[in-house]
Amino acid sequence: MTVTLVNPDGLPKPEVYRQLSIATGSKLVFLAGQVARDAQGRPVGEGDLAAQVEQAYLNIGTALAGVGGSFDDVAKLTVYVVDWTPDKMPLLGEGVARAAAKLGVDPVKPITLLGVAALGEPDLLVEVEATAVLD
Repeated sequence: MTVTLVNPDGLPKPEVYRQLSIATGSKLVFLAGQVARDAQGRPVGEGDLAAQVEQAYLNIGTALAGVGGSFDDVAKLTVYVVDWTPDKMPLLGEGVARAAAKLGVDPVKPITLLGVAALGEPDLLVEVEATAVLD
């Protein structure tokens, strides 16, 4: 499977994400939103946005490894952040960078970032869903 990330001419060229991905493969994988829970379902990073982002990204890597893929196979991410304000961007970036270092991947993907009032449980600050393409 190959995911080629592109910032086409005529659109802004952000450093922290790409405008689109071109994926080739034969199996689409749609992951449920991943949150700050460890393998036993215990909360991780209570009140710490960076820690929760890191755990959500690590959970995506774990889920994809379970079906023969990796975070490199991700074609698109959607990130939901409770009470989003632009001053939270450094914490979001910190969590992504820490997860990327642990996973050994480039985390730059097409991404949609949405601010939401709340998530499914009151301690959750972020939820990340992913679409991946595998051979």
